[in-house]
Amino acid sequence: MRNCIVTLMDARRRRFADVGARGGHVPKDRKPGADEERNGRNRMSKRITAVAAASALLLAAACEDRPQTPVGDAGPRPAAAGEAAPGDHWRELADMPFDGGYPTAETSQRLFDELDFQRAVQVYLWALPAMNIDAMRRGSEAVFGAGNHVLPVWKDRLNSRTRVTTPNSDVVYAMSYLDLTDGPVVVEVPPRLQGLFDDFWHRPIADVGLVGPDKGGGGKYLLLPPGFDGAEPPGYFTFRSATYRVFLFWRGFLVDGRTDDAVELIEQTRVYPLGTKDAAPEMVFPNASAEPADMLLPHDASYFRMLKEFIDLEPVDREDFAMRGMMATLGIVRGEPFEPDARMTRILDRAATVAWKIASVQRYERRVPGTKRYEDRQYDEGFIGGSEVFEGDTYLNLDTRTAFFRFAYSSSPGMVVDMVGKGSKYPLTFKDAEGHFLMGGKSYTLHMPKDIPAENFWAVTLYDAPTAAGVAKPGQMIPSVNSQESLEYNADGSIDLYFGPDLPAGAPASNYIGTNDGEGFFVVIRLYSPGETYFDKTWRPDDVVELR
Repeated sequence: MRNCIVTLMDARRRRFADVGARGGHVPKDRKPGADEERNGRNRMSKRITAVAAASALLLAAACEDRPQTPVGDAGPRPAAAGEAAPGDHWRELADMPFDGGYPTAETSQRLFDELDFQRAVQVYLWALPAMNIDAMRRGSEAVFGAGNHVLPVWKDRLNSRTRVTTPNSDVVYAMSYLDLTDGPVVVEVPPRLQGLFDDFWHRPIADVGLVGPDKGGGGKYLLLPPGFDGAEPPGYFTFRSATYRVFLFWRGFLVDGRTDDAVELIEQTRVYPLGTKDAAPEMVFPNASAEPADMLLPHDASYFRMLKEFIDLEPVDREDFAMRGMMATLGIVRGEPFEPDARMTRILDRAATVAWKIASVQRYERRVPGTKRYEDRQYDEGFIGGSEVFEGDTYLNLDTRTAFFRFAYSSSPGMVVDMVGKGSKYPLTFKDAEGHFLMGGKSYTLHMPKDIPAENFWAVTLYDAPTAAGVAKPGQMIPSVNSQESLEYNADGSIDLYFGPDLPAGAPASNYIGTNDGEGFFVVIRLYSPGETYFDKTWRPDDVVELR
């Protein structure tokens, strides 16, 4: 009890000092009269008395509920899961004073701050799919240029200088951000290419390639903008986008470990406005491997400025009216100025940071049902829920949606379909065999049994926990190994891979991926054209084991 009384006294001293400073304030350019001085002292005395009484009630209640700390104990015991902790945030809000049913000025300000903060957090999480792809667009265009004719290609594979969430460094990427505001756009797709179109809410428009309508033969895709009511010409694979911007994402495969064939194939792509092919600008294919690019999301108030620009461009969907109402509370309204003052900017900054951490918890922990892949191992599903649009039977699964776009981008039916020999699968782990998060200052090994079920190829890639971009270790451009490289296998056909800040003694350098001390990381196994034993779970990778 003594500790609680000391806490109460400290709290009262701080509160009285604050009230005294406010109650005794007069402008510097005049002196108070006798009556004014006396009235000021009376008002301050009443405030102090009221605060003392309220503080006594609040702290007494907290003392009642708080487990007392025995003499010599290290500190107060933590509250049980779901139990209100002493002085917790929710209790403070619940106990904000109302005088005769009306809020005090302090109560009103505190609750308005809380309302704005909560709405900002939810707006951040809701907009994550759109802001994820828009951050990629901004980062790309800042380095490689803008325009439908610009298609950056990672001609020497995507390395750790490109800061983007969970990229695949073992294929050749090409990504661009088409603009349909001036009308329909044609994309000529070469044969044998794999890719997709998503709108800027990351909703699938079409798969391209073997699982798309061209069946791997290539062809002309026609993308129609929102509200287009013109005639649809024949001879195209025609799709309508719900947003004016469209994400174009191609993947080409290595041949004998080389990128040349994939790059040559991708550079056959042509993009131009419908009916103006001959007058369209010549295609440009910058080598994105050669330049660093930051394509990651911000975690501060700038996120909301990005969102404002986004909603000013894109059409209004009545399904989003409730969330747009939350944005309006923050001053974000389509077509109106967004000029947050210092108070709102501070709230938006804090909300963005908290929202990012909430999204991280949703991905790195397993509260969402169906996250864990194996009962006896630490692996999770890369795509939780089995829906490329994150829909349950009767609701939008906001938790799986947030978890995914916290650490990844692009969504398509081909990513969730379970077909032997088709598409790709991504078992991943954030934890070692003992359930501890993987940390870059420690050394680990991963054993994968023989006959890895990947008819095309497999790869293992490391990503940093703070951003989900590839681990950027000095001297290591590609944080992955793949089955097309010269790796060292065990006599029985299995393979051991090694992770850590330094190459463990006795480990082959070909099987090693470096990590950074002080930085968490996670492991993604990619299986291209997965085999039957992946789906029936008769083949499963061992857990990552710490080397001691």
